[in-house]
Amino acid sequence: MSLVDLLILLLIAGICGALGKAIAGYSHGGCLVSIVLGFIGALLGVWLARMLGLPELFPVTVGEGTTFPIIWSIIGAALFVALVHLLGGSWRSPRV
Repeated sequence: MSLVDLLILLLIAGICGALGKAIAGYSHGGCLVSIVLGFIGALLGVWLARMLGLPELFPVTVGEGTTFPIIWSIIGAALFVALVHLLGGSWRSPRV
């Protein structure tokens, strides 16, 4: 995997993590938090999909054979943020 492939993968993970945060209603953290959530969401989402026997939805191929599951990453990130919020309970969204 080249440096450009890694940067593209980090960008995709960051966007998926940011969308997962938005779905779950979590507004704290920046770019690094979104990237980490994107990767955690991909791991959690793919694991959950395999357990339920569901197909991989909208995988993006980066580089030579490295795939990243977009939909499962977003769903997994939202589930992870919601789970951490339920266990921690101290995160608050800003009131508008």
